[in-house]
Order: sequence, then structure tokens, then C-alpha cells
Amino acid sequence: MEEEILEIEEKKIALLLGGGSGLRAGGSLPKQFVLIGGRPLLWWSMHSFLTADPTTRLIVALHADHLETWRRLMEELPAEDRYEHEIVVGGAERIDTVANALAAVKEEGAEADLTLVAIHDGARPLATPILINRGWDCARENGSAVPGVAMTDSVRRLDKAGDLKGGSHAVDRACFVTVQTPQVFRLPLLRAAYAAREPEKTYTDDASLVEQIAPVAIYEGERNNLKVTLAEDFITAERMLGFIHRK
Repeated sequence: MEEEILEIEEKKIALLLGGGSGLRAGGSLPKQFVLIGGRPLLWWSMHSFLTADPTTRLIVALHADHLETWRRLMEELPAEDRYEHEIVVGGAERIDTVANALAAVKEEGAEADLTLVAIHDGARPLATPILINRGWDCARENGSAVPGVAMTDSVRRLDKAGDLKGGSHAVDRACFVTVQTPQVFRLPLLRAAYAAREPEKTYTDDASLVEQIAPVAIYEGERNNLKVTLAEDFITAERMLGFIHRK
């Protein structure tokens, strides 16, 4: 009797990072919980990922002090907007928060090989489903996928970091892109990168960690993929959401 061959389907997992204090935007409530368009800022990232692919598993990383705030905000939403998701507690630094979320991903072996993991800043509510699907496609082909946007301004490199009067020189802007999220990786690659991280090093994002062991592919980002940082960013984000999301 022939052995039954089990087909393993590709899995998509989005790690949504909302573990920071977010107080630079002003007020006492972390920015990821502030309502824009009647929904918490972080909710919009959930919405975009599920619009791109409803099968995506969502893991939300939050600061331990704000778990109840998030649960309350979710309970106040209409039933159809209470998207299913898991919650993990964030760490002291961004990289620790991702590591905590990654620990909740249990896939192994062939199942892990067919798992793609997207890491997205919860303070970027304007990432569109089109952008997200470009990331999935790029990571599927290359193992990694980081959204980049070409620079349009002239670029100069300071001769000494932070010293605006100490001299500078022009560099070719065609060699540079500004980097966004979601950054997407095959699960085994991401695990290997986190296992190889050096505690004394500073990693600005997941790509800077992965590039220590493998090349990082760039896919086309979106100029409107704003990271909400300052109070005025909320106004811009709310206006843009009216064009991006048609609910």
C-alpha cells in the first residue's frame, strides 16, 4: 500500500510590532492605540494584511503595561472588525520584541520551509495590500524582501557623523533607497539570523540582522507608507486612509 503524501501549503505570518511607548506623538496614550478613522492605529495594519490575504496569521507584540488597553479597544469595535490574532509581550528593544514574537511561531521542518514571515511596524497604518503582496512575492522568490523607495533629493555624506560644518561630499543617490516595512523573510532564514545575532551590536531593523548571513532583496516600497511619529502625522495618516481603505 502506497504511503499517503501530505501536501504542505505555504503559510503567511505577520508579526505586527506595537510594543513601544510611542509617546513622541504627544499625549499619554501610546500612538499605536490612538484612534484614526475610528480605529486604533495598529488595527489598520491588521486590516491591510487580511485584505491582502485573509489566511494570514496575525501575531501582535505589545508592551506588557498595555495589554488590557488593547483588549478593551478591540472589544469596543464592531464584531466584524475584531480580527482574530495572537498577542505576545514585547521586549526592551525592537529586536527583543521580534524575537519574542518569533518564538510564538512553532513551524518546523518542511512546514517551516514553506512559511513566510512579515515583520511590520504597527505605526505604519498606510501599507496597502498591494505593497504587502509585493513583499510576499519577493520573499517567496528570494528568501528576503525589504521595501525600498528611491531617493529624489540630492544626497551628501558628512565627513564626520553629526557634524554639519565639518565638511561633506556628494554621493550618487541612485545607490541609495530609504527602507520601510513590511520586511518579509522565509522562516528558516529569519530564525538563523536571530540565532546568530551579536548582543553587542546594534541592529536598526531585521534586514540589518539578516544581511549578516545572507543577501537582502529589495522590492518597491510606497511613498505614502508613512511611519506615524509626530502629532501632525496623525492628520496626514487619517486623510490618506480615506483614499487607501474603502470600508
